[in-house]
Amino acid sequence: MKITAVKPLVLGTPWRNLTFVKVETDEGIYGLGEVRLNNRTNALLGYLTEAVPRYAIGVDPFDIESLVARMTINDYGRMGEVTMSALSILEIACWDIVGKALGQPCYRLMGGAVRDKIKAYANGWYTVERTPEAFHAAALKVIERGYLALKIDPFGAGRYELSLDEQARSTALIEAVRDAVGPDREIMVEMHGRFNPATAIIMARKLAPFRPAWIEEPCPPENLPELKRVAERVEIPIATGERLHTMNEFRPIFDLQAVDIIQPDITHFGGITQTRRLAAWADVYNVLIAPHNVGGPVSTAAALHMAACTPNFMIQEHFNDFADSWVKAAAPGVPEVVDGYFALPDKPGLGVELNEALFADHPYVEGHFDLFKDEWHRREKN
Repeated sequence: MKITAVKPLVLGTPWRNLTFVKVETDEGIYGLGEVRLNNRTNALLGYLTEAVPRYAIGVDPFDIESLVARMTINDYGRMGEVTMSALSILEIACWDIVGKALGQPCYRLMGGAVRDKIKAYANGWYTVERTPEAFHAAALKVIERGYLALKIDPFGAGRYELSLDEQARSTALIEAVRDAVGPDREIMVEMHGRFNPATAIIMARKLAPFRPAWIEEPCPPENLPELKRVAERVEIPIATGERLHTMNEFRPIFDLQAVDIIQPDITHFGGITQTRRLAAWADVYNVLIAPHNVGGPVSTAAALHMAACTPNFMIQEHFNDFADSWVKAAAPGVPEVVDGYFALPDKPGLGVELNEALFADHPYVEGHFDLFKDEWHRREKN
């Protein structure tokens, strides 16, 4: 079997463009990959025009290790978000092809399942006014949808530090969410790398009474001494990793023992193969993995297959029940979240099929996502 073509397709939404690839073979089997690359979609498409003929065309899709090795070594320059995302979507598509060719779900080709269902948490649900009343009402909808866990960034456009008024406002939002979901649901608090260590520590202590399951990216992800400083002064578990793209970037995190949960994004980290290696490495340190996932159905499917066969997996992020209703229709087949869990995928490959006709109705959207302008909280859901 040989790869004969790679077709990129971009699905637009008001805040994210999702880049899919359809990888075709000479035996009529195709595989899918997908990534959300905020503000860098055209850079990714440009790199694919070079990478596809060099690394993919004419290659046996079963040779996944070779693909990973060549794309991470043969370009010589350092691997970053764009190049690792290109590798990711091609690698994920190869796994999809292999599973379809063998008639097996991908996770069964990776050692088989270690769990019979996959716990999920909801993101994307809090695109409402930043008031306790609005957040309370939105959180109730998450619980009504069956989720047992949800994530929230209550900090608006805050950066570096917060005024006393903003500290109180952010704390009130978390208090309202805890009141809405009750004592038995998990709340993850997203900080998006906004703060200096002093502010992160202050806010962690103010939020501690509401028992967050973790605080995420309390400091910029590249500043590990700051992250270590926070870890030494708070009791809430710390999670980070969505903006780290290579194995070497995680080494000092493990050495410093600065986090409890790592959050690589499979679609930015080189795909399933690389992320499984990282998970095994984390397991040596008793660190859990909760993969970042702001993508659509193919991204989610890839994450579910890895979660199924990863012993130190914790919980899976999911946006698409509360954002951009048409995204799930781009590649149907991902199990729905029921009572807080995904069922294991049961179809060959990733278990999703491309609805190519949908893309014409939702083309690339020109825009710039800027978290610190607070657009995330003000935008209207579509």
